[in-house]
Amino acid sequence: MKILHVISSIDPGGGGPIEGVRQLRAPLRERGVQVHVCCGDAPGAAYVRDSELEVIALGPSSLKYGFNRRMVAWLRAHAEDYDAVVVEGMWQFHALAVCLALRGKRVPYFVFTHGMLDPWFRQHYPLKHLKKSLYWLLGDYWVLRGARGVLFTCSEERLRASGAFWPYRCHEVVATYGTAQPPQDAARLRAAFFAAFPAARGKRNVLFLGRIHEKKGCDLLVDAFAGAAGQYSTPHPALHLVMAGPADPALRAALAQRIDARGLAAHVTWTGMLAGDLKWGAFHAAEVFCLPSHQENFGVAVAEALGCGVPVLISDKVNIWREIVEDGAGLAAPDTARGTAGSLQQWLRMDGAAQARMRAAARQCFARRYRADQAAQRLLDIIGPHVGAPAGADAAQPVRHAPAG
Repeated sequence: MKILHVISSIDPGGGGPIEGVRQLRAPLRERGVQVHVCCGDAPGAAYVRDSELEVIALGPSSLKYGFNRRMVAWLRAHAEDYDAVVVEGMWQFHALAVCLALRGKRVPYFVFTHGMLDPWFRQHYPLKHLKKSLYWLLGDYWVLRGARGVLFTCSEERLRASGAFWPYRCHEVVATYGTAQPPQDAARLRAAFFAAFPAARGKRNVLFLGRIHEKKGCDLLVDAFAGAAGQYSTPHPALHLVMAGPADPALRAALAQRIDARGLAAHVTWTGMLAGDLKWGAFHAAEVFCLPSHQENFGVAVAEALGCGVPVLISDKVNIWREIVEDGAGLAAPDTARGTAGSLQQWLRMDGAAQARMRAAARQCFARRYRADQAAQRLLDIIGPHVGAPAGADAAQPVRHAPAG
């Protein structure tokens, strides 16, 4: 089988979708699947040249929308070289390009929404939502309606997506998501991390790893940490916050100012984006991982933390929170200052035995739910019945939802 992933960009700084493609590559190859990635990046971009993926780079694209005539022409000429096409994400031209190019062709396409239909965006960016409503009527509604399957990483994401836009009609399918087993040579990886960031050595490290963005609730975490560092200064003198990931300079400055105002600058390490041994070292050096996000369809870093045996403190807007709480692998609370502070303080109040049980549960949760090989097999189970079938041959009925409200 040959699968083509189509994505706006493979830039790793852009967030989760390309990381998900990377994680699926190895288990799909083990199952005899050839994977190519079509993107709108310039062929000379460093992250294209250095990628381990087999990339067809058709850029540069134009505008923030990623408009790219070459992508439509290439897909029309080559889409039928593949058994299936998977669209990674929405709201940019690559999704519409697939819809236009594959119209009337035998090859089926599927759309991974990656949380981009979550109503949080409507509530917090009403002007952007108005613009997206136009895109929806002219493009993305038809992209989803024409797909053989619209893929969600969990049931919570699917339920939240249905009321974001109207009209809404598509073949909804709950897939899953996962990541490769993280490296387990913890001592070596911790040593590499501490060599690069010595301020974290010997500390009780609270880790955030991801894009430092307002959506992620970084301000909530900073305030919760500041409160804990002050309240528990005697029993927890070594509490340390590690903020790992690319950051908008203005947001980082605002967060740093909040930290400085509490006199805690020496208790916070900003690492920038981490990769390889330093990334895994950050996980293995952490006592707990925190993501108080306002919206997260899955959270690859959450799964990676679990795979390293690190309990997670997340908000109930991270769509896999129910499974994690059910497995005893972490704590979940509302995405508020009180909720975030409550989770962190609950963790700090746990005795050693309770924390050890949660670490063991974290590993078990990862093994049971979030391994990349499980996600790859589920994707093939979804795609398989459509390969070679004529357009429109689908036993599932489209889902129709009334507009929200």
